[in-house]
Amino acid sequence: MLFASSIIQTGFPSINLFDSAGLALQLMDDFDVQHLPVVNEEKYIGLISKDDLFDTDETAVIATLQDQIIKIGVNSNAVFLEAVKQIVEHETDLVTVVNDENEVEGVLTATHLLKQLALFNGIEEPGGTIVLELEKRSYAFGEISRLVETNDAYITQLNTTVNAETGMMQVLIKISKREVSDIVATFQRYDYHVKYYLGEEQYANELKQNFQHLLSYLNI
Repeated sequence: MLFASSIIQTGFPSINLFDSAGLALQLMDDFDVQHLPVVNEEKYIGLISKDDLFDTDETAVIATLQDQIIKIGVNSNAVFLEAVKQIVEHETDLVTVVNDENEVEGVLTATHLLKQLALFNGIEEPGGTIVLELEKRSYAFGEISRLVETNDAYITQLNTTVNAETGMMQVLIKISKREVSDIVATFQRYDYHVKYYLGEEQYANELKQNFQHLLSYLNI
């Protein structure tokens, strides 16, 4: 499991509570961000947004905008998913990472976190993907895993979400092998609704082999 401290981004500036709005806007432009950490006497207070600064006189100090400061941040020992959660909930483009003394250690940008989330979910790992849709009471990890294993494969990653409108659960499964047609057929045989799948099908392999044999024959 990744912790914020292991993927922290340093080099991003912080703005002091008594710096001007103009300076904050300039730093945001220089670093191409929409938010900046605000500190007072080296202690972290929260994030200030570019949108709020646009409506403020450039000579005004950040202290006049304390009501607009977004009170979010993660400890360096927190799991990086907490940073993802805060960015999604507050719609910021970064979150501040602080130490136990509430001092700024660095930031985690939304783009950087998206890359880490992709790695965490095994996007770059070889294998296939299957998405099942089922009622929450029907979810049984043991059975799903067993059905995958009956096809000489195993689950490398599994995530679940619930559709707020329908109440149906969606189960995203990463499989250890690319050929997923037999696994899909197994799920369907056991009355699972396969909503989506991605992989290299067995018949595609056979067609490729036959095509290569034909080319070899023609080259003789």
